[in-house]
Amino acid sequence: MKKLLVVMFSMCMALSTVALAQDTMKGCDMGKASAAKAPLMTLKGTVKAEGDKLTFVNDADQKSWDVMNPETLKGHEGHHVQLSAHVYTDKNSIHVMKVKMLKQDKSSM
Repeated sequence: MKKLLVVMFSMCMALSTVALAQDTMKGCDMGKASAAKAPLMTLKGTVKAEGDKLTFVNDADQKSWDVMNPETLKGHEGHHVQLSAHVYTDKNSIHVMKVKMLKQDKSSM
């Protein structure tokens, strides 16, 4: 009887370890899938402030994007900038990695 209990306990421990390892691997795959959905892109446009919320308006299509990390764009409100950002089209948002000020056109002055 003791041998049967020891064998059953060992089997339960082994199966739970395997299940935990599989769950961890799924988490890794999901991270890769998320990164694949949000490619790093270079965008040019204007930073807009709407109350406490910052948005980015792309020059190419005039699309407005929510900024996931607005602290990176603080002080650039109203400026024409070039961004390197991960674009999440499904969430209509971007995660800014790098900001570069662009020179203003002399015709707009």
